[in-house]
Formats: sequence, structure tokens, C-alpha cells
Amino acid sequence: MPSNSLKCGSTEEPGAPTVTVRALVNQEERMKIADAQKFLQENHRACIAVRQKDGWPQMTFVTPGIDPEGRVIITSRGTTYKIKHLRRDPRVSMLIFGEQYSGSKFVQIHGTGEIIEQPTAMDTLIYWYKQVRGEYKNWEDYKKQMADEKRVIIRVNIEKVGPQTVNRI
Repeated sequence: MPSNSLKCGSTEEPGAPTVTVRALVNQEERMKIADAQKFLQENHRACIAVRQKDGWPQMTFVTPGIDPEGRVIITSRGTTYKIKHLRRDPRVSMLIFGEQYSGSKFVQIHGTGEIIEQPTAMDTLIYWYKQVRGEYKNWEDYKKQMADEKRVIIRVNIEKVGPQTVNRI
């Protein structure tokens, strides 16, 4: 048995199941929040999961960015179900993956989301656009469109990350 495995189960009970549990990877290889934040700077494809009233996840594709404080930022229309669910339960899980879905590296994050409303959201909406899309042809048109669509920012404080090792990113 490898040295990083533990054998669980009772040998005193005939037929009792025996389970081999692999110990966690060493501390140097464990993914840290900073590793996930770095991955987010260059990877802007994700699936977000929020909790519906009945507890089941509601998932949708999003385009995340990251703000200067290391929080995930996402734009959404303020009238969507994900916003409705976040107002009731702020827990968020996201799977962020590379530009090529198949075979892509990925990061999973969990955290607490907050909704930034208009007009406070406008500066972050512009920051988000520049980070994930680049320059816009007319920022005044962009601001009007964001206000007309009642766009908000979902800002997620990252509390937990995975997979367990940085070797996966």
C-alpha cells in the first residue's frame, strides 16, 4: 500500500468492508486561493451554481473576471433567476475552465456572492468589460445599454478552491 494511503475498516468483523483512503496531497501542491485568482485573470469561461428555493442548484454559463481585490466579478441582468436566488441565499459555486472546453484545465471555487446594483455597479461593469472583452467602441453607449438592461455585478468573495492540487491548472 502506498505510504500516503490509510486503510480503514475492522478486521474483527467477518465480511466488514475495507476501504482504502488516499491522504491529501502535500501542502506545497495544494491549491490556494491565490492560484485560483491567477487562473481567473486569463480564463473567462465558467458555469455558476446558485441555490433555488427548494435547495437544488440552478446553473448557467457566465463570463467571470476578477477585481483588483481578488474577488470574482460577473455581470447579469438584475431580473434573472440567478439574481433572485442569490438575494435569498448568497452561496455560490463556480467551475472556471479554459478557452477549450474539452481537455481544458479548470478551477472550482466556492464563496459568498453579493449583488452590486446600478448606479454603483457602473464602474465595475466597465472594469469587467475591459478585462474580459477589451475596449468598447463608445463607452457612453455601453453605459446606457447597461442601465437600460438593469445590469448588476455579482461579486464573489472566494472562500474555498479546488481541485486539490495546482498540477491541474
